[in-house]
Amino acid sequence: MTIKYESQKIAQHFYTFAVLLFLVQVLVGIIAAIQFIKPDVFILNFNIIRSLHINALVVWLLVGFMGVTYYVISDESDTELWSLPLAKFQFWATVVTITLVVLGYIWMGISPQANSPINGINPLNEGREYIEAPRWADYLIVVSVLLFLLNCFMTVLKTKKWTGIQGVLLGGLVFLALMYLPGLFYTKSMVKDQFWWWWVVHLWVEGSWEIIAGALLAFMLMKTTGAKREVLEKWMYIEVGLVLFTGILGTGHHYYWIGTPKYWLWVGGIFSSLEPIPLLLMVWDAFRTTREARNVTNRPGLFYTVAHAIFNFVGAGLWGIIHTLPQVNKWTHGTQVTTAHGHLAFYGAYVLLVISMIYVTLPSIRGVKEYNPSRAYLSFWWMTISMVFIVLTITGAGMVQTYMERLMGLDYVAVKTTYNLWFWILRAIFGVGFLIGVGIFVVDFFKLGKEPMPVVSPAPEKA
Repeated sequence: MTIKYESQKIAQHFYTFAVLLFLVQVLVGIIAAIQFIKPDVFILNFNIIRSLHINALVVWLLVGFMGVTYYVISDESDTELWSLPLAKFQFWATVVTITLVVLGYIWMGISPQANSPINGINPLNEGREYIEAPRWADYLIVVSVLLFLLNCFMTVLKTKKWTGIQGVLLGGLVFLALMYLPGLFYTKSMVKDQFWWWWVVHLWVEGSWEIIAGALLAFMLMKTTGAKREVLEKWMYIEVGLVLFTGILGTGHHYYWIGTPKYWLWVGGIFSSLEPIPLLLMVWDAFRTTREARNVTNRPGLFYTVAHAIFNFVGAGLWGIIHTLPQVNKWTHGTQVTTAHGHLAFYGAYVLLVISMIYVTLPSIRGVKEYNPSRAYLSFWWMTISMVFIVLTITGAGMVQTYMERLMGLDYVAVKTTYNLWFWILRAIFGVGFLIGVGIFVVDFFKLGKEPMPVVSPAPEKA
């Protein structure tokens, strides 16, 4: 199995950086879990570690999407990338920008006064949750994304070949770029600012990213099972249409308690309850395609692809709906129940998605027909079992927190000292288990196709 075009190898650059950021994200996540038990355990405080953990997650997934897109666009367009030098420049510019932002966070953690405003702008961290990147980095990120989109669209225009997968993928990426723009301005009203802020946070992950996921799921099933494009693209359109229909108005479940009109209780509640439907369709589509497959060419890739579809539904769908209905959310809002949903949703919907694409495309990039899949499976089970227990632990913590804070009326600090210890000890233990799984994946990424296949002894003949 080999790639069609040499320029597709640029994907491996993005994969490498993404994998390293994934490792960093999990390492600082474990430090954050330990800081719940012993706050002074590390030189950087919890707020800085949390920012590094969340932002590393977002960035490594975005970098992974970029690498995947360069591979898929070239493959679907039947041509080399429009400009390989531009792709390389965009990659290194992204690496430098992200590295400077991370160093800025660390510097601010060690010396908080370093983030003092210059001409009214904080130079190291803007302080807006999930989109803390400083303004200069925002502009550089916008330039990087524009160069990326330019390269992709020019690649398509070069051959004028359009496919459904290609079109949906590019549409999702344009939507993603547009949804970053509301995070570039402030309003004096906190209600209005939060209203637009959620356009970035929600419509990224439950809008544009799910569109991208739908396109990549179709591509992966086609490549690993040899299923018919026409059938896969038909279901892709249905899934993506439902994602947009439910996901856009589903943003309303973030507007319940921030001062917006009461009709958002109805809009958010109804459309949030519909959001699991397209995710369930993705699961059905994956199993239907797998059941009908006659020639599976990449079993680890297919394994991760189906797992992505399942855990996308469980994490983003089921764990989302259990606390997004207004009748429930009025009690669970801002508790560890939300954290549990976030962990399982991101793992199922996007972490497994990028890892799936790596296992589907990396063998062809390295010209490998067969490789030892044992580490791929071992990594999956370490990560998945650990994540399930992390989520169950945090969900339990959130239930206790909801009861003690919202029903008993205790304040946050009193509750934290009451229920904190064993929940966070267990979370840290399972976090280490997840780190082991990530470590196995990182080793497999760098060794895949670079070591000889194990020799299997032939079965003895029967007398």
